[in-house]
Amino acid sequence: MEDYILRIIILGIISWTTAFHLFRKLLPKRSFEFCNRLVSTAHATLAVVLASLSVENWACPVSPLASKSSPSQMQALAVSLSYLIYDLICCQFDKRGSIDNTIHHLVSIVGMAAGLVYRKSGSEMIAALFITEISSPFLHLRELLKELGYRDTDLNLAADVSYPLNLTIKLGRGW
Repeated sequence: MEDYILRIIILGIISWTTAFHLFRKLLPKRSFEFCNRLVSTAHATLAVVLASLSVENWACPVSPLASKSSPSQMQALAVSLSYLIYDLICCQFDKRGSIDNTIHHLVSIVGMAAGLVYRKSGSEMIAALFITEISSPFLHLRELLKELGYRDTDLNLAADVSYPLNLTIKLGRGW
């Protein structure tokens, strides 16, 4: 793995952790999970933007197959890898940590790290990153609204519908 990628990962872990601590300090009455979801939403938004910017050919975004990763693809993956490492550690401190979530993080970390080490399949990994993270803000919004007191409101209903609708659209498009 190249030095600049390793620096992005280390700086990313520090940045995500700092953001979480800032949210905890600025929002002392909000739960641990609420603050972590804010960080997760920030990551999802940044990941989608970076993934979009790294696509080389929008006519065929997953091309060329199994090719060498571009620097922008590597950077987007490094930012997401840093987030996954942060989130894996953060979830261990949450009262609701689970083995399936830990396994999910470990598998994702190993997969992304392998992509960064071997510098292969960048377009495929970026497509996977884009597809998975595009719906994350909708998922987190549902839970954030509940903690903010909007559980049985039209706004929460819209958020509840937006997440599965987003997934349905992705499936319909073959994503």
